[in-house]
Amino acid sequence: MRKLFLFLSSFSLWSFSLYCQAIINISNPIKVNRQEVVTIPWKDVLSVYPGIDTANFIIINPKTKKQVIYQLEYRGTKEIQNLLIQVMVAAETQLQMQKGKPEKFVSKTYSRFVPERKDDFAWENDKIAFRMYGKALEGTKENAYGTDVWVKRTDKLIINEWYKRAEYHIDHGEGMDYYHVGFSLGAGNMAPYKNDSIWYSKNYRTWKVLDNGPLRSTFQLTFDEWSISSEKVKVIKTISLDAGSQLNRVEATYQFDQTSDLAVAAGIVKRKASGVIWLNENNGIMGYWEPTHKLNGTTGVGCLFLQPVQLMMSNKEHLLTVLDTKTNLPLIYYSGAVWDKAGTISSSEKWFEYLTFYKQKLENPLKIFIHK
Repeated sequence: MRKLFLFLSSFSLWSFSLYCQAIINISNPIKVNRQEVVTIPWKDVLSVYPGIDTANFIIINPKTKKQVIYQLEYRGTKEIQNLLIQVMVAAETQLQMQKGKPEKFVSKTYSRFVPERKDDFAWENDKIAFRMYGKALEGTKENAYGTDVWVKRTDKLIINEWYKRAEYHIDHGEGMDYYHVGFSLGAGNMAPYKNDSIWYSKNYRTWKVLDNGPLRSTFQLTFDEWSISSEKVKVIKTISLDAGSQLNRVEATYQFDQTSDLAVAAGIVKRKASGVIWLNENNGIMGYWEPTHKLNGTTGVGCLFLQPVQLMMSNKEHLLTVLDTKTNLPLIYYSGAVWDKAGTISSSEKWFEYLTFYKQKLENPLKIFIHK
């Protein structure tokens, strides 16, 4: 009987692997449990699976025999650029690609232009939501410069529902918008910094969605040229939000004529009451745990920087991180927020731990090997 069981088990594994067209090995250099969206260049997939039918393939976890959610990323082009997969990895894991009909997975990210609300651009994932303000809001009492946060305690996508209901300042059990931006950088926006001052642009002028879920939504916002003293500056901001992440990846590309570098500052607006501030200049981490709102709880905001920081400081209005950037060279950083009522991160210590671990993951990316 034991021999029969071993034979059937071996046959099951053999028959399962028979349909496999490619194997994806993912290893974790820090050996600590981490869930994230991994990016595999599509050219690497084609090199081992050249006959792949993009409409009829699945990714299987061989241990559970279940399909794994994935996304084909185009980055605003007509050709596939990357394969995105959401994985949970401790030390290492293996996935298999094969022919098959993919399940209809629920989308975990979303972004869109909102013309019905004065040209907002809003985006979200299963953890948090954000928005930036458009041209139609300029000159009104509602105008604001920075990044706005919509806090959530649901994994559902809520942007469309909240805009339709027009009551997003009231928590109906899913979250709300109680974050105040005003004439500030809000939750991690960036602007040129000169003579100890922030030089704000006007609100964004054009938008373009590059990808829209289910695992990553990416879009571009362009801003008209504006003056910094006697200098002219333009910027394009490309923002990505992955499923499961509290932080956006922000790519700010400035264009200017001067030959020297341009100083820019990413900022987090401060509140009048005391919050918890954490400025870790050496590691490029800026964190803020806002003072608790009596009715609405507490929002944590943070930024992470990959390049050397020129200066990190707290003034009357902002926490600021100043960096140098070159013309037409993307400056990449991460910014985002969390809400204690979501139930996962409920203290400043936990928020700063999250930011620290996120930075550690960025510095120690998962290692991916795809083969036959």
